[in-house]
Amino acid sequence: MRIVITGASGNVGTALLRRLGAEGHDLVGMARRTPDDRHGHGVVEWVGVDLTQDSCLPVLEHAFDGADAVVHLAWGFQPSHDLAYLEELGVGGTRRVLAAAAATQLPHLVHMSSMGAYSPKRDDRPVDETWPTQGVRSSRYSVHKAAAERLLDEFERAGQPTLVTRMRPGIVGQRSAGSALLRYGVPAIVPAAVLDHVPVVPLDRRLTLPMVHADDVADAIARDLDQQVGGAFNLAADPPITTERIAAALGARVVHVPSAALRPLMSAAWHLRLQQVDTGWLDMGFALPLLDSTRARRELGWAPSVDAETVLREVLAGMRERASDHTPALRPRAVIGALKDLAARGPVARRREP
Repeated sequence: MRIVITGASGNVGTALLRRLGAEGHDLVGMARRTPDDRHGHGVVEWVGVDLTQDSCLPVLEHAFDGADAVVHLAWGFQPSHDLAYLEELGVGGTRRVLAAAAATQLPHLVHMSSMGAYSPKRDDRPVDETWPTQGVRSSRYSVHKAAAERLLDEFERAGQPTLVTRMRPGIVGQRSAGSALLRYGVPAIVPAAVLDHVPVVPLDRRLTLPMVHADDVADAIARDLDQQVGGAFNLAADPPITTERIAAALGARVVHVPSAALRPLMSAAWHLRLQQVDTGWLDMGFALPLLDSTRARRELGWAPSVDAETVLREVLAGMRERASDHTPALRPRAVIGALKDLAARGPVARRREP
């Protein structure tokens, strides 16, 4: 099959390239910053595209023309203080991908949604794909994921011939994303080695999060491309990640701090540009439901090959080792390089990567 992948240089994208490349598919990888070194991703035709601009439409249409399927993964997490840009990339980019899909009569679109699209939970029972997707209102990421789902709803109501599949994974991790995830979550001046010396985890004990390995997400997408099943699929591995499991993976002990007490501290740190993660991520972590992946197991024959606790430990190991991949999105994290960027271009929370 000829498969086009937007956001192919990121966490899920690199895993999907490994999977589909091994199966011999004709792959087109689309990214704003395309990799110079293509080692490790098989034979991929790279196309540079900026989904925040309407000028990308001819590029998308050219790439989509004659494709058997498009996997839309592109999304943004930084700069976290430029909310207009993040919305234009996530929501606007999805709108442009759908416009190009309609113009080319695309047969199949697989959209990477998220557990973040779901409405707040009532309890800790896992929810299936019928749970409302109105998002968590205080999280811009969640609001944007929900807005992208509404665009898919409109696209399907318009009677387009394109089969639409929505993947809704939990937190996606793999070792090679270690540098990228550490760059998002820890200030640049903090070395990765600090993870070896975390004595306590000051966090609310109520935290429970679904997690899944990037290779298992890629497996679900590959199965869906082969079987062509539409609709939504939750993707999560057992067991749920809790505060206790995070502390155990770090070799630390838990100090229970209610989320209401953490929120003002996190907000202050974000507003002062001391760290890049805003309070919406904290709110989302305690509001979102756990995921019931029964439909993916039943209709795709999917099952996670890596349990969630192992995924967590693999990600933390990747952070400690500054693990990376051969793409700009998953480049190595280096404190000296980050400090140079800080001096030259300002905090990552407000700058756009070249």
